[in-house]
Order: sequence, then structure tokens, then C-alpha cells
Amino acid sequence: MQKIVRVGVTFPPELLKEFDEIINKIGYNNRSKAIQDAVRLYLSDKKWLKKEKADQRGILVMVYDHDTKGLEQTLTETQHHNSSIISSTMHIHINDQDCLEAIAVKGKASEIRHLSNELTTKKGVKILKTIIVSV
Repeated sequence: MQKIVRVGVTFPPELLKEFDEIINKIGYNNRSKAIQDAVRLYLSDKKWLKKEKADQRGILVMVYDHDTKGLEQTLTETQHHNSSIISSTMHIHINDQDCLEAIAVKGKASEIRHLSNELTTKKGVKILKTIIVSV
């Protein structure tokens, strides 16, 4: 039997309330199992960062405000500068203000991380999620 380690975690009340609502809707019997699963998902999501020199494939999903002055030009320039790791892009209009862009990437983990960091720090980028599928 595996040894269990007990840890204490603090939450802002609203975050805990939202977490409890979601885990109840899913059907978890207790918070511990839900938190373990959340940590496993987080680790799975970030594990590729430990493999800086390995070839990786994935998608960068970005939501940005297309009304932000100069942002679309900056994003285009950044993508052209990183064309060696970008396989394709898909642009979707969400509403009058926001656009979603899916950028397929293939390359060294360090290069993908660099592109992801560069895009996420641009003013007007609201969300950037990096999804890597290790093969």
C-alpha cells in the first residue's frame, strides 16, 4: 500500500466555492480525490517543459482583442519569425472584439515554450493555452 502524505492548502473563499460546485457536478465524493486529479492534470499539462530538447507537437490556443492597436501586426510578425516551428494557423472570429487563433506547432520544447511566452505577454492577448501532445 502506498503511503499517503497529508498537506494543507489554502484557498480564497470564492475559488473554493467554485471548485466545490464543479467537483459536485462531476460527482467526486471528496475534495482530496478531486485535488489529486487536478494536480495530475496540471503535471500532465506541464510535463513537456522538462523535455526542453525533445521534439514536441501541439497547439497554441490564443484569444486576443483585435481592437488593440498594432496587436494583429505584432502577432503576424512574431508568427513569421517563428515559421520554422509553426505548421499552420486557424483564425476564428468570436465576436465583434475578440478573435481566437489556433497555432499548430512542431519543434523543440524550448522553441515552443519561447513562442508561447512571447505571444502571451503581448498587450491585448487575453488567454494563451499551450497544449502539447508528447509522442
